[in-house]
Amino acid sequence: MAKANADKLMRLRAWVQNYDWGRCGTEAQVARLLALNCGAEVEPNKPYAEFWMGTHGSGPSFLADDEEENMGLKEWIGKNPNVLGLKVLKKWGPDLPFLFKVLSVAKALSIQAHPDKELAKELHKLQPNLYKDGNHKPEMALAITEFRALCGFITLEELKDVLEDVPEIVELIGTASANQVLDIDKRDGAETVKSALRSVFTQLMSASKEMTTKAISKLKSRLHIKSQLRYLTEKEQLVLHLEKQYSADIGVISAFFFNYVKLNPDEALYLGANEPHAYLSGDCIECMATSDNVVRAGLTPKHRDIQTLCSMLTYKQGYPEILKGFPLSPYITRYLPPFDEFEVDRCILPKGGSTVFPAIPGPSIFLAFVGEGTLHTGSWEDIVTEGDVLFAPANTEITITTTSELQIYRAGVNSRFFHVL
Repeated sequence: MAKANADKLMRLRAWVQNYDWGRCGTEAQVARLLALNCGAEVEPNKPYAEFWMGTHGSGPSFLADDEEENMGLKEWIGKNPNVLGLKVLKKWGPDLPFLFKVLSVAKALSIQAHPDKELAKELHKLQPNLYKDGNHKPEMALAITEFRALCGFITLEELKDVLEDVPEIVELIGTASANQVLDIDKRDGAETVKSALRSVFTQLMSASKEMTTKAISKLKSRLHIKSQLRYLTEKEQLVLHLEKQYSADIGVISAFFFNYVKLNPDEALYLGANEPHAYLSGDCIECMATSDNVVRAGLTPKHRDIQTLCSMLTYKQGYPEILKGFPLSPYITRYLPPFDEFEVDRCILPKGGSTVFPAIPGPSIFLAFVGEGTLHTGSWEDIVTEGDVLFAPANTEITITTTSELQIYRAGVNSRFFHVL
């Protein structure tokens, strides 16, 4: 096997996941990229949910270069560990610490959270068929279209309003538990608030199927009557929409507990371990630590682990931070979450433009999303077109030029890890 050329970029064949919440056929950005990346035929009625670029065993990338065509990226890195750079190799071993994706979301994903490292190791040991690895999974979603999500718990004041305005929740958790929250005042400490929130949320998520079905039916009827008298709130409209997707699911009514986030294109949202969330609709670039661990509790036909989810959450309250990115150059914007494993750059290069991605001490993956351009390194040059995915070794300076327009995304190890920023 040929050794890695120090500054050659390696073309990759990506992997696609056809989860049932994905957009169908050519509506999906994921399907478009799949067809362009490896020539696969797109089936009009098949969902195309996630386009994976990385080394995770649930969806590994393969080298697309002729001489290495059937070799997995992980195997190739294992034989050429120097491509990661010394600091990355020392911290994470001979593997990519990040997983890069594109998501096309037509239907809500499950209400879920990702475990921290300690819990991930424990879950993987106990149930390796459900929890595929022992790693944590902090993540970031960068909107391509308008992108909607439920993320984190609403504030105490908002929660009190919910308990006063949504009688069906009080029926499920009981008046005494509801009063536990309603009676909290500003003098009570953060731990009191957290304990009360944990208690009511756990009771809600643990409600019996029979009680849940009855409560959601009542909620639906009440909101339809209300809609004749006033405009429904955005959250009420969302709950009715979720009910059409997942009828009689406790996730429908639990949506009242979460922040309803709408990202505009080019805005990003990041999530640490043990934070509840559910992506609802839209297309996004996603990056995360290399893991596929998900603990689910609602809005899903898949396995639910309500006890684990409710016990693992941080129960932080308040609206999440939205990242707008910051300019690295006139054409490159960087999104930097508070996690060592990853960052994402968005490059929009106009016709006739050129830009440079400076050499960095870690590896990168590039995705050509729209358009065409030329990538140059010291001794290597090639044309890239939309759908192309390339692995860049550490310490490679890359110059990009275009005669049309080129939109390209880069994932790499967080710059703060290298003390660059």
